[in-house]
Amino acid sequence: MTTTNRDFAEQRRSLAQDFHRPSYHFIAPSSWMNDPNGVIHWDGEYHLFYQYHPESPRFGLAYWGHAVSDDAIHWRDLPVALAPTPGGPDATGCWSGTVVDNEGLATAVYTGVGPDGYGQQSQCIATSQDGLLTWEKYSGNPILSEIPDLANQTIDLRDPMIWREGECWYMLLASRIKNRGGSVFLYRSTDLIQWEFLHPLLTGSYANDGCVWECPSFFPLGDKWVLIVAGKGRRIPFTVFYFIGEYLDQQFRPETSGILDHAYFYAPFTMEDARGRRLLWGWLREGRSEDAHVAAGWAGCHSIPRELSLRDGRLHMTPVPELKRLRGQCTEISDLRLTGGERDLELRGAALDIELEIKPEGSVGLAVACAADGSEETRLSYNPDTKLLSVNRERASQDEEQEAFANEAPHELAPGESLQLRILLDGSVLEIIANGRTSICSRIYPTSAQSQGLRLFGKGEVKRLSAWLMRSIWH
Repeated sequence: MTTTNRDFAEQRRSLAQDFHRPSYHFIAPSSWMNDPNGVIHWDGEYHLFYQYHPESPRFGLAYWGHAVSDDAIHWRDLPVALAPTPGGPDATGCWSGTVVDNEGLATAVYTGVGPDGYGQQSQCIATSQDGLLTWEKYSGNPILSEIPDLANQTIDLRDPMIWREGECWYMLLASRIKNRGGSVFLYRSTDLIQWEFLHPLLTGSYANDGCVWECPSFFPLGDKWVLIVAGKGRRIPFTVFYFIGEYLDQQFRPETSGILDHAYFYAPFTMEDARGRRLLWGWLREGRSEDAHVAAGWAGCHSIPRELSLRDGRLHMTPVPELKRLRGQCTEISDLRLTGGERDLELRGAALDIELEIKPEGSVGLAVACAADGSEETRLSYNPDTKLLSVNRERASQDEEQEAFANEAPHELAPGESLQLRILLDGSVLEIIANGRTSICSRIYPTSAQSQGLRLFGKGEVKRLSAWLMRSIWH
């Protein structure tokens, strides 16, 4: 497949008037996209690869799309990096993986899905010698295809994540152990070709963490190590978990754990940039029917990259400060007391960055994407009695059928602590981070492009609200 940057630009122009389509979150030129892959800081630029099906807005044959950025916010499309090879070990998909610097040689390690489909998963390698623009697949692919016997299953082994310790490379592969739960398997290599299975780094439980784990990320942060996995099962669909603990002699001993996001954020990917920051990306799934996103001509986008840190034994996250470069007109409110009613704000917009600090005295919150007649709105609220942060989409649109009307997350405030919300609204995307430690990413689909109002409600003291209109990253 050959697609030029001119083709991509035309695709973006053709969809630019869709008011559900985000303007400052990364999104493919058109069609289907999902997992972020192999994000790497190379020669001063961020390279983002992503799961991409260029032929349809439905999930299908997976390619690696490619984009580049100076600041991890403004992106430029590059040609597709990896495409399935007919008859090869990736004939029906180049699935998720990572890119590493192997002594100056950019090396992608990814999961290939063979001609027989989903159950034929193996690990493949490709290298680039021209600044990550073109890739040559290793003639000996696949480099790893056998699932360890202890897994007691023959289907799930994918999403390689790789790092270097001393003279050796280490790799995590996402999998499961039958009748136990999701697991990540640890391997070791000296050349990225021959891999030795060591042991499961961590295994969850079906009831608590899902029946299969995907998209692992494992890294040092502060004086601890963090494992992030996407858990998927019949009882726990699409949930991202994190574990914090000690890592010594290739053994990981978790001490605390939590849920990274309580709604639509999936397929986590982290990387360390040249400034030493640990940055996190995620796929923001669709919340509308397949027919709806097929009619729209596109599906899926990525979260704004978040910088990770540890605070009080918990994972802390904040959108990268480079996002502020997109801010335009600002509306500010301070020291406003809410007594149980509602207050419309003058600012309107479909692409906003909002910082809100409230001292709750009862259930309190902010409605976004409000229609003037009250027929549509999405309500973000916090209840200090139940200690729940909620997103209610019951009236987010007049006629869309969404997966669930409400998402909620436990969020306990310390004595005297204010509720601090960072809200990123961008077309159909809604990212919410509370006090840097609780995340709810959602999708909303108002039926009217004019549903752009903001409204405060409930009881409490609004110490500060700042809301900025956001510029598009594609101009």
